[in-house]
Amino acid sequence: MGPRRGAGWVLALLALAHWWAAAVEASHAVYESPRSAPPAAAIGSELRTGYHFRPPRNWINGPMYYNGVYHLFYQYNPNGSVWGNIIWAHSVSTDLINWEALEPAIYPTIPSDINGCWSGSATILPGNRPVIMYTGIDPQNRQVQNVAYPKNLTDTYLREWVKPDYNPVIAPGSGINASAFRDPTTAWRGGGHWKLVVGSKWNKKGEAILYRSRDFVRWVKAKHSLHAARDTGMWECPDFYPVALRGQRGLDTSAAGGSDVKHILKVSLDLTRYEYYTIGTYDHVKDKYVPDGTSPDDHTGLRYDYGNFYASKTFFDPKKNRRILWGWANESDTVDDDKAKGWAGIQAIPRTIWLSRNGRQLMQWPIEELESLRSKHIVVQNTQVPSGGFFEVQGIDSSQVDVEVTFEVTGLEKAEAFDPSWTTNAEALCGQKRANVRGGAGPFGLHVLASVNMEERTSVFFIIFQAQTKYKVLMSTLRPNIYKPTFAGFVDVDIPESGKISLRSLIDHSVVESFGAGGTTCITSRVYPSTAIGRNAHLFVFNNGLANVKVSKLEAWEMKRPFMNGA
Repeated sequence: MGPRRGAGWVLALLALAHWWAAAVEASHAVYESPRSAPPAAAIGSELRTGYHFRPPRNWINGPMYYNGVYHLFYQYNPNGSVWGNIIWAHSVSTDLINWEALEPAIYPTIPSDINGCWSGSATILPGNRPVIMYTGIDPQNRQVQNVAYPKNLTDTYLREWVKPDYNPVIAPGSGINASAFRDPTTAWRGGGHWKLVVGSKWNKKGEAILYRSRDFVRWVKAKHSLHAARDTGMWECPDFYPVALRGQRGLDTSAAGGSDVKHILKVSLDLTRYEYYTIGTYDHVKDKYVPDGTSPDDHTGLRYDYGNFYASKTFFDPKKNRRILWGWANESDTVDDDKAKGWAGIQAIPRTIWLSRNGRQLMQWPIEELESLRSKHIVVQNTQVPSGGFFEVQGIDSSQVDVEVTFEVTGLEKAEAFDPSWTTNAEALCGQKRANVRGGAGPFGLHVLASVNMEERTSVFFIIFQAQTKYKVLMSTLRPNIYKPTFAGFVDVDIPESGKISLRSLIDHSVVESFGAGGTTCITSRVYPSTAIGRNAHLFVFNNGLANVKVSKLEAWEMKRPFMNGA
């Protein structure tokens, strides 16, 4: 049953905000008095993540499943915690949770990559033979595409990779910007050819340049791009893959199109450092992708994640018949801070992705293997959170925890009116409507990585607004004085239909990943508290709105540390 006519369009704002407060009033309204981020010297080993993928140290930035082993190849600087000296590091796992670091897989050794080995993708060729295509920087500082193959297919871990002497296999030809020509996708098979795209731009137009090959050696540029969009700038790390129209099963990248298949084109925008994707139809004969037009085909469009999330890649996992998304959670602080910490960047938790029932967006959820790390468990049920009230979730170490909570909301008539100008500026809305700003229906949610008196805290919360025709949720992130942009995105959910909205937050010392409304919208943020560290980190539920809020169920688990690259 849909929303009642006249009930209005409800926007629920789920925000992740990190700040410090000067005082906590008796009414529990918190008034912000922000100060600068903690100095780099104060950031110690206690803020290193426990269950997120990271190398032993330094700076990081295509996954693959092969013969029972998951491989993560990632951009890595072995000499420091800032960008530079980039090679392809290599870690392996049998469960996507515990990881063993191996020797680097690819590093500069040939003329066509002598100045750097940049991003790329893995493809499985006939005969079960993996191949990596990656961007190399040649002596003229042109961006070219190279291939590498495993030296020994009997080696379970594929430790050594060799580069054939016919590299580069794709060089920038006439009409291609040689300084903006990188990050080849996983290839797909169709019409007797292998096909892939390389990210590029021409002036301000971003494009996915299409190439075809019969043997993965000789590649020919197609007459037209797979797709392009004006005023989007350089398209980094493009990803193109099919999704089932119904259900959560994943599809191999070469799955043929049809009435039950859609395609996703994702690009990372160098101009904004955000990613966006479109859902559309791929013509396998004409090799043309056409978005459905249900979301903008520009930087205001759909995003996997509305926070610190970039350079993502998906892969098909035949072991469990799913498509897995993996993104890089980049840092929010300065180069000097990164040098002082000794690390920069982690991988977000791998997520299973599938098309929503209405076909308007992708859904995301942490892979089920993550639950193997759950240990000490607490439950809170049927607890009212009055206006201006809060309570602490006690009994667990809140610095490394997995929290799932369902809120019931009544009194939506108290929701504030929605200004239509906010539709395309969710980030500004989040900047205005913070956790401590009293509202109608919200803000309500969680204070995570909080000090005992909540002077320091990271807030994950919802606010509901009333508009015209339907119900929708806005999810956003704000970290004042630490990371300048405000993160925000709308979430497609019908609040009045169920009266409920859910939230899952993965808290890991210096990162918070949140999934609103069952994975409809996601936010990842790097958080470096100065006092709410380790056992001094607390977890609270709060309601600063006038509407009634009840926690129908909250479950929280302490998370064990997996084996993580020997660190």
